Amino acid sequence: MNRNDHDEHLIETVFRNGTITVVGVVLSFSLGFLTQWASNPIPWKLVDLPTLILISIGIGLQLRSLAYLLRTESLKKVVYDKASRLFLIGIITTGSGVFLAIVIEAVRLLAER
Repeated sequence: MNRNDHDEHLIETVFRNGTITVVGVVLSFSLGFLTQWASNPIPWKLVDLPTLILISIGIGLQLRSLAYLLRTESLKKVVYDKASRLFLIGIITTGSGVFLAIVIEAVRLLAER
């Protein structure tokens, strides 16, 4: 065993498990939003592509974060922090996609007037 392994900071298992729960719930909401948006009867247009890309990238980052957190190495603070950062970036990216979808829809509604 390497000397650095003894000096590495670990997080509590209970804390990590709570984080996994939060990531799973938020990820399911993100996937649910994408499913709802995909099944919308209004036809998609090319202008919707940036929204789809942002939401998909955000979901991918959230999934990757969950994959990191499910590993036993995620008890190491360094790995846990990396997974947490990825998750937050994923939330911000997904949220940006949702916000962009709202803006695009508002512009469409104003253009119809």
